Amino acid sequence: MHKIFENRYEPLFGRATNTILLKPFTTSTLKEILTENNPGFTAEDLLAFYTFTGGVAKYVEIFVDNKALTFPKMLKLIVKENSPFLSEGKSLLTEEFGKEYTTYFSILSCIANGFTARTAIESYLRREIGGYLTRLEKDFGLIKKQVPLFSKSETKNIIYTIDDNFLRFWFRFIYKYIRYIEAGALDRLYDVILRDYPTFSGYALENYFKAQYRESGLYTNLGGYWDRKGENEIDLIALDDFDKNAVVAEIKRNKENIKLDRLVQKATTLQKELKSYHIEYRALSMDDM
Repeated sequence: MHKIFENRYEPLFGRATNTILLKPFTTSTLKEILTENNPGFTAEDLLAFYTFTGGVAKYVEIFVDNKALTFPKMLKLIVKENSPFLSEGKSLLTEEFGKEYTTYFSILSCIANGFTARTAIESYLRREIGGYLTRLEKDFGLIKKQVPLFSKSETKNIIYTIDDNFLRFWFRFIYKYIRYIEAGALDRLYDVILRDYPTFSGYALENYFKAQYRESGLYTNLGGYWDRKGENEIDLIALDDFDKNAVVAEIKRNKENIKLDRLVQKATTLQKELKSYHIEYRALSMDDM
């Protein structure tokens, strides 16, 4: 659709009378679905449901139809033999990317595995990727460019994230360990995912709360903050420019690991930007989902 209606060289360029953007389910809708199909769900189940689906109806339907609505059952469904999830990323993107799909896959794999800055990706792949990043962001809508809140428009403090929860999971675990699948070692793949899932899902938890705050409609600007050294990182800053309220939050799976005094200290680096706001510091964990 993007190519047909937005490429100036296409005959239908500028002819669209309306545009429908199909969005994933909201976090509240995901909770409703779990409540209806698994009333005794835990926070771990909800986080896994969000981590693996991102609210995409297709993936939600697969889990519901297979009655896989707890974290262990979801993971077992993903890695079982002939699971549709194992081939989903390749089936979805190979034709879309065309003959250069291996380059695109390598870039997405780098981002999913923590190489989020352009320089880091280029250093790992040993090639220039500017054009590929632009197409992944603008044409395919698969990655998102992120900058710290309050940054100037010309900042180079940029990171890239995969804008689809399942594809982020697929490139982090399925594509990376494709040799396990080819060797039939699905139990080993299960073990690897189970081992690394707590760290991986911590990022998904940050996105969950950002989505939840965005869906509330109470905030006019929302994002995170990090300096150029990758230090003084703040997971969530939500601003209400109308009433001049600000929420500054640290997000971790376990609330006991959150130190609010350290969060307050980090926020002092933004004293100038936040001086006109009434600031509320929050510790957000799985208990608050």
